[in-house]
Amino acid sequence: MNLAPNEQDAFFQPMPSDERATLFEHCARSLDRSLAVGRHGLPLIGGGDWSDGLNRVGAGGQGESIWLGWFLNATIANFVAFAEQRGRHDRAATWRQHATSLIEALEREGWDGDWYRRGYFDDGTPLGSASSSECRIDSIAQSWGVISGAADPARATRAMAAADENLILRDDGLALLFTPPFDRTTLDPGYIKGYPPGIRENGGQYTHAAIWSVQALAKLGDGDKAAELLSLLNPINRALTWAATQRYKVEPYVVCADVYSVPPHVGRGGWTWYTGSAGWMYRAGLESILGFTVEGATLRLDPCVPRAWRDFEIVFHHKTTRYEVFVENHTGVCGGIARLELDDQALPHGSTHITLVDDGAIHHVRVILG
Repeated sequence: MNLAPNEQDAFFQPMPSDERATLFEHCARSLDRSLAVGRHGLPLIGGGDWSDGLNRVGAGGQGESIWLGWFLNATIANFVAFAEQRGRHDRAATWRQHATSLIEALEREGWDGDWYRRGYFDDGTPLGSASSSECRIDSIAQSWGVISGAADPARATRAMAAADENLILRDDGLALLFTPPFDRTTLDPGYIKGYPPGIRENGGQYTHAAIWSVQALAKLGDGDKAAELLSLLNPINRALTWAATQRYKVEPYVVCADVYSVPPHVGRGGWTWYTGSAGWMYRAGLESILGFTVEGATLRLDPCVPRAWRDFEIVFHHKTTRYEVFVENHTGVCGGIARLELDDQALPHGSTHITLVDDGAIHHVRVILG
């Protein structure tokens, strides 16, 4: 169903299509549709990107999203191989060329001097810029520059430092989505502005986005800040005292979608049991900090931990086999594997993975950081 020129959305009963295609083709068509760009060479934001509350930034069809540029680049990088495997070399070539052009546009039009902008309104007004009176800096435009691996390394490091300085409120225990909140601007970003300042997406902590910052910090190799931020986001740490529990007001044993940032509700949680942030938090802790990732029959190890951590252990089962992984950090580093052993046998220098087997035995993995 296509929307009329003056329609922003439509409600209807979906019906099975007469056209059928593989899962790959469904994904490929979605990617193909995303290749349209605006006047700055950046992806069109349409009725909203990750933040559906920004649904009027591009209502006129010209608004652009810098975050979506990073995300699309990462998606293309991961999906090109599927096209090649299926002999769709034409599609793979188109996607690669688009990704190259996209990176150029992101660096040329996205960089604001100390961080990456969030996007552009239909009329070309920047969003998430130092020149903005509201929403000067946005979290996910910085974190996904790092996560995608596409941002200039020096700029990516600088952008995350700016996010840390402007968005992490350690005294209040908050990691803001952006700041300042939308309130008095004459610009119309969308229904996000309908929330009071500091509530939900409008300048509060949005846990989903904050966890991406954990992953970005770990990817930059800063295990101290990555673990500090993950601890700040851990809901159990909001219930260590009676006063803290009364401030937070929601369940401390589940992840909440958002935490408010403006008086009189600073530190109050909202929307528990209703967020994909829980899955992201698990991945951030297990994969980004502990560095434990299983891909098929391959265990990859790449810890990024606080320097003060001296060791930790992971026990897991692969089918009938038990693996006991012990990580040593006696030199006090954040990451880097100096030695990897499997059942007391050293693997070749530089190894970061082992092949998993299903033999019903117990295997010992020793990782020495340095």
